[in-house]
Amino acid sequence: VQLQASGGGSVQAGGSLKLSCTASGSDSRLNAMGWYRQAPGRRREFVAGITRGGRTNYADSVKGRFTISRDNAKKMVYLQMNSLKPEDTAVYYCVADPNARVNYQDPRYSYDYWGQGTQVTVSS
Repeated sequence: VQLQASGGGSVQAGGSLKLSCTASGSDSRLNAMGWYRQAPGRRREFVAGITRGGRTNYADSVKGRFTISRDNAKKMVYLQMNSLKPEDTAVYYCVADPNARVNYQDPRYSYDYWGQGTQVTVSS
């Protein structure tokens, strides 16, 4: 599986960005997809996840502001980010895993496949 993220950039606080991720590989390896982020000097953190069937979950810090979606036919996952804050500044990573039955917010679990990151910078 290869994951290619795009759509990062610089925006002022309160603005919006939409990240996209194109996946290649077997559909069975893409049952769960999502986004993580890592800010300088901070640990990597779960942002949002979505199953093939459309079940979603979000980190508390982004609930109500970010929306994850996917297009199974195109093997793509998206992250619409609204009302961006400076603390959203990070490198965002697209992720995928065959197992859609675990809660990836639980740090005991990790997605198998990771893409290269895309930088999101929010200025105040």
